[in-house]
Amino acid sequence: MANLFEAAKQQIGELTLAAYAAAVKKGLLPDGAEMAGSVEIAREQSMGDWATSCAMAAAKQLKTAPRKIAEVLVSELNLSGSFFESAEAAGPGFINFRLSDKWYAEVLSAIETEGDRFGCVDAGSGRIMVEFVSANPTGTMTIGNARGGVLGDTMSEVLSRAGFDVWREFYVNDAGHQVELFTKSLEARYIQLILGEDAAEFPEDGYHGEDIKDLAKELYGKFGKSLLDVSQEERREKMREYGIERNVEKMRTDLLRYGIEYDCWFRESSLHESGYVKETVSALVGAGRCYEKDGALWLRLTDFGAEKDEVLLRSDGSYTYFAVDLAYHRNKFIERDFDKVINVLGADHHGHALRFRKAMPALDIDPERLDFILMQLVLLVRNGETVKVSKRTGKAISLSDLLDEISCDAARFFFNAKPNTHLEFDLDLAVRQDSENPVYYVQYAHARICSLMKALAEEGEAVRPVSEIDISLLSEYAERELIKQLAQLPEEIKLAARDYDPSRINRYLVELAARFHRFYNSGRIKGAPPELLAARLKLADSARRVLAIGLGILGVSAPEKM
Repeated sequence: MANLFEAAKQQIGELTLAAYAAAVKKGLLPDGAEMAGSVEIAREQSMGDWATSCAMAAAKQLKTAPRKIAEVLVSELNLSGSFFESAEAAGPGFINFRLSDKWYAEVLSAIETEGDRFGCVDAGSGRIMVEFVSANPTGTMTIGNARGGVLGDTMSEVLSRAGFDVWREFYVNDAGHQVELFTKSLEARYIQLILGEDAAEFPEDGYHGEDIKDLAKELYGKFGKSLLDVSQEERREKMREYGIERNVEKMRTDLLRYGIEYDCWFRESSLHESGYVKETVSALVGAGRCYEKDGALWLRLTDFGAEKDEVLLRSDGSYTYFAVDLAYHRNKFIERDFDKVINVLGADHHGHALRFRKAMPALDIDPERLDFILMQLVLLVRNGETVKVSKRTGKAISLSDLLDEISCDAARFFFNAKPNTHLEFDLDLAVRQDSENPVYYVQYAHARICSLMKALAEEGEAVRPVSEIDISLLSEYAERELIKQLAQLPEEIKLAARDYDPSRINRYLVELAARFHRFYNSGRIKGAPPELLAARLKLADSARRVLAIGLGILGVSAPEKM
């Protein structure tokens, strides 16, 4: 797949290296310099399109003034057949390059031939699991889950387009202390529903939400009073199973509405039922990495650089969350052979993430294979004030509540903001239909192009292939800047995958929309001379395609009319 941004950058290095070799051969410069230095996009159009500092980097080795080196190199540059039409020495020793029609044509050709795959790059390989959301199935999906969901889903799509084989996973915490509390809470509400408020004591630290009462009513509707006639163990087992399954199904429904589908919903309970947690802890004991203290079994985590050791098996014989999580990750790496695992977690898990990564060598797993995306908190704002409850339900706002109030497109676009910063989500802005709303601004650019193409099609104008376009006609500043932004998508995907920062795609799309609007407003398309119309229509259609690709990466729709 084409990354013409990277190709142009690489070619500058090759051209300057060849120019240096030619200069040495003619005796214009001494031999022995590495000819390194940066290659960057020029800061101003007057400077050209790209600039390299190789002459300044080589000045000390060559014992020659940087400007003189730059002038010699320019004199020996052979730009024939390259992506550049000219180069010049500038300032203290920069060499500025200007892109040729060949490069601009290659960009539009790549968009045309690669279609929906434009932007894909070979930035890596291997099997990557992205685990995200993984909320306890004891209640509704929260706003934090909403942010984690879109970050994990978009990150997965970015990694897939960067060349990785990606697996999306939801870890269902259907075992442990919280599930036990959930079950006891459900049991109490069921008994109270039938026999009265005083018939059952509600757990002090139980789940007090209305959703528990609703589940209790569902249980009564399904089983009637029959669950009162069985043993407490059997009653709780039936309630646990029913309640967890109902909540997991609700999570699936909410996440599907949110545009998220998983390859696997992995059950914590399966690790216990298969004996895999016990097996994992036994393996750690057998490797001499544990010790007993105060009746508990401890992992000697300080041997691997942690500040303290971790309990794996409590004195009451139950496994800790840390032990179960170790088993789960051993399953990911050893049993399922993922090359890398990325966990999307809330910032409050920062300490756990650091300690847990240090535990990987205890399982003979390279800690570099485990990464975390830690997301900061979300603050919902309406009319300038913080919002904590739903207007409809009067309860804490859930993902479902949010999607009743704003579009899925707006939610996904806004929540994909940079994960390591706090997010102030303006609910009023999310529903505005103007240029201040970034998702509307980007979608409007796509719809505007679709409307243009439809109007021109009615006049008999169709988009031509690049081979039939005179690229030299696209010489205006706004036209060239738009093509350069189109070419940037593969680079943005590469960097987003490298930095685990899917929000780069948001920023890219907003800038692409801005450049399209400037192009559209700066020169006529409809009514332009035939050949110029054809060239500009091809450019507009290329922008439409790339906008749709970028919005698709975010899981946001690309409407044809608005």
